[in-house]
Amino acid sequence: MEGNQEGYPDYAEELQKCKDFLAQYQALGEDTRKYVEIMQRVVNREETVVELEIDDVLAFRSDSDFADNIVANAGRYEKLFCQAIDESLPEPSADIEQVADVWDVLQRQREIQRAEAQEQPDADLEDSPDNDFPVALVRRYELRLVPPSGMKAEALREVRAGAVGQLVRIRAMVTRVSDVQPLVSVVTYTCDACGFEVYHEVFSRQFTPVERCPSTVCRTNKNNGKLSMQTRGSRFMRYQEARIQELPDQVPIGHIPRAMTVHCRGGLTRMCSPGDIVSIAGVFLPVRYSGFRAMKAGLIADTFLQAQHIFRHKKSYDEMEVSASMEAAVDEAAEDPEVFSKLARSIAPEIYGHEDIKKALLLQLVGGVTRKLPDGMRIRGDINICLMGDPGVAKSQLLKYIASVAPRGVYTTGKGSSGVGLTAAVSKDAVTGEMALEGGALVLADRGICAIDEFDKMDESDRTAIHEVMEQQTVSIAKAGITTTLNARAAVLAAANPLYGRYNKRRAMSENINLPNSLLSRFDLLFLILDKADMESDIALARHVTFVHQFKKNPELDFEPFDPKFLKLYISQARMLEPHVPEELTSYIVEAYVALRAQSGQDAKNGDQTVMTARQLLSILRLSQSLARVRFLEGVTSEEVDEAIRLTHMSKASLADDEPRDGGDSQDMMSRIYTIIRDYVTGRGVSHVGYQTAEAMVVRKGFSVEQLRECLEEYADLNVVQVNADRTQIDFVTQ
Repeated sequence: MEGNQEGYPDYAEELQKCKDFLAQYQALGEDTRKYVEIMQRVVNREETVVELEIDDVLAFRSDSDFADNIVANAGRYEKLFCQAIDESLPEPSADIEQVADVWDVLQRQREIQRAEAQEQPDADLEDSPDNDFPVALVRRYELRLVPPSGMKAEALREVRAGAVGQLVRIRAMVTRVSDVQPLVSVVTYTCDACGFEVYHEVFSRQFTPVERCPSTVCRTNKNNGKLSMQTRGSRFMRYQEARIQELPDQVPIGHIPRAMTVHCRGGLTRMCSPGDIVSIAGVFLPVRYSGFRAMKAGLIADTFLQAQHIFRHKKSYDEMEVSASMEAAVDEAAEDPEVFSKLARSIAPEIYGHEDIKKALLLQLVGGVTRKLPDGMRIRGDINICLMGDPGVAKSQLLKYIASVAPRGVYTTGKGSSGVGLTAAVSKDAVTGEMALEGGALVLADRGICAIDEFDKMDESDRTAIHEVMEQQTVSIAKAGITTTLNARAAVLAAANPLYGRYNKRRAMSENINLPNSLLSRFDLLFLILDKADMESDIALARHVTFVHQFKKNPELDFEPFDPKFLKLYISQARMLEPHVPEELTSYIVEAYVALRAQSGQDAKNGDQTVMTARQLLSILRLSQSLARVRFLEGVTSEEVDEAIRLTHMSKASLADDEPRDGGDSQDMMSRIYTIIRDYVTGRGVSHVGYQTAEAMVVRKGFSVEQLRECLEEYADLNVVQVNADRTQIDFVTQ
């Protein structure tokens, strides 16, 4: 229908509108014509993509009806704009002989052959449309319709039957992508009898080959010349299928996430990978079956999305674009000596407390340095953390926050995940019909963080599937004739409850933690979070929660917390560094590890599962490197090692005793710090000690620098110790 009925647009007029827009559109404040320049670059072989923004159509003469028609009938208008571009292409302004391709050679040869055939005295050639060069055969650009910026990204279940044929934008997660394969767009046939060339333009994935030669010579001689397909003379384009699925926050409770197939062509292939969260704009179309598949499908039809524009929401750290102002802001923040504490407190500021845990989570986001040895062995740099504690201590909220901040964060629950769902499954590829691997949660979180909630609720057989991932960071598959190894370079963040729901103080720690030692040793840090009744902390927590509930924001802190966007930017810059451990720190780390090993040896006699192993030595190195990255240091210093040992000690102390070192009676805490320093002085028969020496001793025992400062201030008021003005020495006052 070309506009001969009321209610339908006149496509001849619409084609003229397309030509006028391409020839006359000027961006606001610019003197040049945007699309004329793009077409000139296409002709000069400098560009291969023409992105037509519908926002420009809206701005051109304020013709909203024209823009609405493009959105409502995107497939038809895509062809109209292609026709308008083909008819409006200018002459080349540069020498294109240097960039001539195979199509130039083939077209030149065909023109020579046609000219020679016309010169024959008995030539009887007619103007057959089958013998004309299709425009698609020599078209050297791809047209993409970019949706208007005001178009909302919808969930899959919000795209209904009324949107068929329209340009829609969908926000979803990519779960699977196929291999890139050649898809024919123009088929070229050659007649074996008369040499006649036939061109057949293909618009779908299936087509019926032309069998009989339509030339006048073959029809006159009635010899039904056989047509042979020319692979070299045909035109192919890149083709890839992707499978997208609804995001967890888009699925109503009790419903199954919906999925859809996306067809990507040309430059849109290889733009996304499994695990990416994307907004895909495309034409919503039904699948057209033919032959036996149509008989099998019957009246049931499927739908797909013909991709026009793809935007990735979560880019990896390496792909983040950093402007000069952003880089200056990061450098300014890195110069702050308290940057580590401020960044940690900026993680989920709506959640009260858990400062050491937030510091550990920040180090997990930054990660250590992955070491690759000359013989091919790989020492992981990702940090694995397990949070175990009573219900209601915000474990799940911390997991969801970290999964949202990480560029590739996957959140899953233990009871709803199988071993195959976490690692990889073998499925049948819908395109080729061959067996293919479909990555699970750990593979989708490659180079990111996989947050597993309710870790203790997993079946034992499923839990053993992640042992290899947590140490070797690979997934080995030997199923259905497929033997391979997939990368799963993901940091695991797990949350679990004690065996009896709440931590039972009357039972041993090994009875409360229902996890095998082979799995526990793979966690770099294992925190125990207990819900203890304490008047002061309960009042502070209640005030914090009510404030957040009332004002929908966290209470004011002593500094302005960094937003998640800045956190991602800071972490991306920090991960570019590869700090090394200097040789002079080697003996210091070895002594600390041996001391922790000796201390855990006493616990092993009591049947403790959390015994210090050689893996914890690597954990200290990873945490030290991660902390050096946060502080933008080229090398690790003793201060980073002390903080790493303190976090490891705090992790072990919280497991060994339900009263953590930084909790309980503050007076008792100060007495223990004073005892550590006094025993050191007494053992050496001196009356003074260096401030840095005392600080290192206290930190290695699991206390913080702030607690040491409070202890010295209190004992200085009692005239027991004295600290000099520049805080380099502590003197004990003799009576």
